[in-house]
Amino acid sequence: MDVILVPGFWLDASSWSEVTPPLVAAGHRVHPMTLPGLEAADAPRAGIGLRDHIDAVVAAVDALDGPVVLVGHSGGGAIIHGAIDRRPDRVVHAIYVDSGPLGEGGVINDQLPAEGDDVPLPPWDGFDDEDLVDLDDGLRTMFRARAIPEPKGVAYDRQHLHDERRYEVPATVIACEFPTTLLTEWMDAGHPYVEELARIRDVELVDLPTGHWPQFTKPAELGAAILAAVNRAS
Repeated sequence: MDVILVPGFWLDASSWSEVTPPLVAAGHRVHPMTLPGLEAADAPRAGIGLRDHIDAVVAAVDALDGPVVLVGHSGGGAIIHGAIDRRPDRVVHAIYVDSGPLGEGGVINDQLPAEGDDVPLPPWDGFDDEDLVDLDDGLRTMFRARAIPEPKGVAYDRQHLHDERRYEVPATVIACEFPTTLLTEWMDAGHPYVEELARIRDVELVDLPTGHWPQFTKPAELGAAILAAVNRAS
């Protein structure tokens, strides 16, 4: 199976390096992505928006033959959902890593402080405690050293969707910050945070208790969870 991995904000393809070995060992073909504007700290980010990142994932899907699994971490969940909306006939499974699908008109996070065209990684005290579970001082230093500013437009732009066949693509949510029991409660209650997720016909919820960056805090466990979801789609 071809597996396209889309990183969350401030990260490039290398952020998946400790997660992909189980997938490769199982014979799957992995395609971790570096999205436009995330190539380097000094890469141009002016004019890059959410649609550009979705277009990049759609182009990656189109470059492959056969079925594709999309994996999106954090803000990457909104991006892969936009790509599924464009290619619902090509994507056989979506995997949301501490994330979920973003519905029509939603934004990923327009509360993040911007500096011109950039959204730099905020100070640690700008995150909730749940975000930072298991992210020790060494991991925080590593993350900040490799962090690349996110294009402002990706964080602030509104999602636009067109094809309701996206709801037919099965999904797995790997829940880290909040347990799946809470996600289920929210879905049952019609909470707006999970409104789009609740409309997907086939949703699997998997617990991986840690903070918001399991690719750093629990990479082996994340790789195993992704592999299980990919095998479900195979």
